[in-house]
Amino acid sequence: MILEMKVPSPGESIKEVEIATWLVKDGDYVEKDQAIAEVDSDKATLELPAEASGIITLKASEGDAVAVGAVVCLIDTSAAKPGGSAPAAEVKAAPAPVAEAPKVAPVAAPAPVTTYASQTPSPAARKILDEKNIDPTTVAGTGRGGRITKEDAVRGVPSMGTPTGGPRSSERTKLSMLRRKVAERLVAAKNETAMLTTFNEVDMSAIYALRDQYKEEFKTKHGLGLGFMSFFTKAVTRALQLYPDVNSMIDGQEKVSYNFCDISVAVSGPKGLMVPVVRAAETLTFRGVEAEIKRLALRARDGQITVDEMTGGTFTISNGGVFGSMLSTPIINPPQSGILGMHNVVDRAIVKNGQIVIAPVMFVALSYDHRIIDGRESVGFLVAVKEALENPVEILMDNNPKKALEL
Repeated sequence: MILEMKVPSPGESIKEVEIATWLVKDGDYVEKDQAIAEVDSDKATLELPAEASGIITLKASEGDAVAVGAVVCLIDTSAAKPGGSAPAAEVKAAPAPVAEAPKVAPVAAPAPVTTYASQTPSPAARKILDEKNIDPTTVAGTGRGGRITKEDAVRGVPSMGTPTGGPRSSERTKLSMLRRKVAERLVAAKNETAMLTTFNEVDMSAIYALRDQYKEEFKTKHGLGLGFMSFFTKAVTRALQLYPDVNSMIDGQEKVSYNFCDISVAVSGPKGLMVPVVRAAETLTFRGVEAEIKRLALRARDGQITVDEMTGGTFTISNGGVFGSMLSTPIINPPQSGILGMHNVVDRAIVKNGQIVIAPVMFVALSYDHRIIDGRESVGFLVAVKEALENPVEILMDNNPKKALEL
């Protein structure tokens, strides 16, 4: 029996996918549920499992765009699984191919070396050649008797724009469907929103102290690291409830506001940036946030993230600090109206209680759509995030860190 395998629908809005990689070859025997291909949609890279066991015949090539519901391969389910080796008496060794003698290209004769009668530089030419550490014998002189003039010396100095050897090849590859869609969305965000960015700085001393005090106990109890993301997520959900316009979106002539906080978290996957969503983040504990972010990051890394897991966020957090970014203006993730950019933590001189002290400081940036969020809301939101991060025990933990961390 020949089974036709068709492209399943990754999501309601997705009409076609692209064959990114075939994980099997034409004519291979495949097992049911074995991953046979990776397909790119405009939102995620997904694995395509075999629907039955048998011999596979590929009907599409890598890089092909295939409509949802189209046949991408055939599986002959009546084909027997290849067994062990045939008996030795029945195996006839094929004669080894006779290797053709390599063709040796003729060696080109060395180019004749042009010699000059003098090659004695003039004083001005000598100065130029000495400054550039150039051997006078490598410069052709055009003066009387082969004398090297100033102009000859100048011509003998390599230009900064002159190729001086080394590989200069280039390669042209097709962008994946996911990367093309990301590019379209980024351009649309810049062109279709009134995007502004406001900045602030956060003294991370209190969070560092909490992590130093509780991270080992937290890891022992929950099997999770106590990172920055749980503090930032808790601070953001609080600020979104204080400034609900930041948790709203524009839909045509209407504003859509949400009474929940689905936080999109930008993570780096093998196919590029992905933005899975932590649902109802305002209801999660520190442990819950850390566990969910770890789960989603692992699924993105392993190529198992689904379209549903990356759809429907109301606000985004992007942490460029893990790559060393000091400051940036993050781009809004449409149709959302705001995104918070985290950056690296650097020891900086700040003023505390009238004294200059050294403290770990992070710059934070809020990009927002000015069509729906005014300056008061944007600045107030970022200040609220700063206040919560600088006073986490009081504002985020109700003055009971052990209870908040479930220790």
